[in-house]
Amino acid sequence: MNRLELPFYSRPAIELAPALIGKILVRRIRRKVFRARIVETEAYVGAHDLACHASKGRTNRTDVMFGPAGRAYVYLIYGMYDMFNIVAGEIDDPQAVLIRAAEPLDAWEADLSGPGKLTRALQITRADNALPVTNDRLHLLDNPADRPRLAATPRIGIDYAREWKHELLRFVDPTSSALSSRFGLDASQLRGP
Repeated sequence: MNRLELPFYSRPAIELAPALIGKILVRRIRRKVFRARIVETEAYVGAHDLACHASKGRTNRTDVMFGPAGRAYVYLIYGMYDMFNIVAGEIDDPQAVLIRAAEPLDAWEADLSGPGKLTRALQITRADNALPVTNDRLHLLDNPADRPRLAATPRIGIDYAREWKHELLRFVDPTSSALSSRFGLDASQLRGP
């Protein structure tokens, strides 16, 4: 498996989010390496997207979203959960993909079935904000043998975003048991191939 390089992330978030399903997230913590298969993402497609942090303009918090693709955007919600996103798109077009859930690999036992659980288990914090996701401590691997099933649903927890709360911008492998929620999936999507 090859490490994904920065050009991979230089596409609109609506394209990057489904492309990340099945990719391997790698986190090195001191001498240990943890790997997880991404199974759930959400796209935030720019300043016009009312669920996107950039919809309120450029701030210290959102500054990384206006920069080059392939950087980590890590922020705190509810005063206790770090959220890990990957910046997408072009410079000055603030887009990002939230990594919502993953399956632990290599006999590693962890609950990664939600964005806060994922960052806690992988020790991804705001100290990682703005770092390229191509470094030795945090990167993604291509997994060409993995051809996941894909389903699109509305995003979760964005009722404030008016009409944007209905957009199908959450992407999942519907057969994974590690999803944060089955919201928006019907029975036909939950069956294996």
